[in-house]
Amino acid sequence: MALIMASDGYSSGPSRSTRSLRRLLIALVVAALTAVASLVSAPPADAATRQFRGMNWAVLGDNFSTGTLVVQGLSQSDSNATVRAKANALYDDMASTMGVNTVRLPINTHTVANTTWWNAYRGAIDAATARGFKVILAYWEDGAASGGKITNIAAWNTMWSSVTNTYGSNSNVYFEPMNEPHGYTSADWRNVAANWLSYHTSAVPGRVLIGGTGYSQDLRDVCNDSRFNSTLLSFHHYAFFYSAMTYDAFRSHIQTRLGNCASRAVATEFGAPMSTGLNYGDANSTDNFVRHIRAMAQVMRDNQMGGTYWPALGGKPTGSLGYDHYSMYALSASGTNLNLTVRNTSGADRIRYAWGDTIGGSTPPPASGTVYRINVRHSGKAMDVQQPNTDNGARVGQYTYGGNAWQQWQFQDAGSGYWRIISRHSGKCLDVVSASTADGAELAQYTCGTGTNQQFQMVANGSYFQLRARHSGKCVDVPSASTADGVILKQYPCNTGTNQQWSRTAV
Repeated sequence: MALIMASDGYSSGPSRSTRSLRRLLIALVVAALTAVASLVSAPPADAATRQFRGMNWAVLGDNFSTGTLVVQGLSQSDSNATVRAKANALYDDMASTMGVNTVRLPINTHTVANTTWWNAYRGAIDAATARGFKVILAYWEDGAASGGKITNIAAWNTMWSSVTNTYGSNSNVYFEPMNEPHGYTSADWRNVAANWLSYHTSAVPGRVLIGGTGYSQDLRDVCNDSRFNSTLLSFHHYAFFYSAMTYDAFRSHIQTRLGNCASRAVATEFGAPMSTGLNYGDANSTDNFVRHIRAMAQVMRDNQMGGTYWPALGGKPTGSLGYDHYSMYALSASGTNLNLTVRNTSGADRIRYAWGDTIGGSTPPPASGTVYRINVRHSGKAMDVQQPNTDNGARVGQYTYGGNAWQQWQFQDAGSGYWRIISRHSGKCLDVVSASTADGAELAQYTCGTGTNQQFQMVANGSYFQLRARHSGKCVDVPSASTADGVILKQYPCNTGTNQQWSRTAV
């Protein structure tokens, strides 16, 4: 700030008017800095990220390359119009089979610097945004030997300046400064990412995804760094990152590494074999991949997280297959008429479940703390604790609903896709008496414990569900399909009868 001298040409110090003006200017500067600070500590970009229902479209051979990136199905000789036509054919199939609305595409410095190919490749971006898809543009280090670091910072910034200047004003385009920054310490990576935000001002922070530390698999440090309060976060999790785990251990592990920022996280990579016939709908599976995908899907659903599965097509070919066995789709090609076929329906359904869809073979989880009336389909009557209805061993039957607390229930997660069903009136759990595995064993209430005879899986049957006891594998049943009040519930082998089909209604 220049010193303003008194009008008579000399002064031993600033005049009163000069001091007043200086105070005013300082106040304005402080106000401006305060405003900037408030922007820096702005609230998170999103309350949830379920709007991302996506797929990764990758290079066959993976995206780590010392040359231009040409994703599977495209050719480097393709024009922009040809790329657009091919992309639209693929996007049509992704949307119709799984409701996809997001595609994550790789870029590197060689791709953007090659003007001819970049102009053509942009057809895949523009085709997506024109139909309302979101596009996540993610930087892959320029070669697998780069060790998880940016190969050339100057070239990287030049690349990103070109990309953000082109797409910064397009609200459907998102920017991921780096995929899996595993070569950096946590502090170094966070400084690199913060510098990126400062440098590339045309990228709106709410459309930037900052990867977690390591292989983007831990968000806690990034989540707790206030420099990223207004950005989204990119999260990766694969079974092969870790030793084999149970479903519950995977679920806890994933949730822990999301830190307190699951509401801003997008699972930009997760996947498992889709070509080997695994049943991802099986809650009792002991397969590590099935456990992992089911746990990942449940954590995403619990937190209303969106994600982009790895990959739709492309990736590292597995053995002699000629394709990545994680790839969700098989590609058949003829000119611009590209077609995608889902490799594993149960896998596709589990990803859709993660995004919040209601899927045949699974029932959306009950809301935590919500009280429900549970009705049997054949009679329309409610699950009811019979008198004296606070005692251990009090039998549970069906009865015309009267709005009583002993006809109202809450669900408590017991892990591995099972639930404890707790009476609102007594606080006790639905229980198969004496943990019997016999046909005809009665249902009662009992003090809640860890027994599997108090744990039930909800198995979807259209808009209804069966209640399958974990210890016996048998279903809660109204004997002989009776419609009478007071009939005690029993367990029997599961079948298609409506006397084993239940629904829940919040009260």
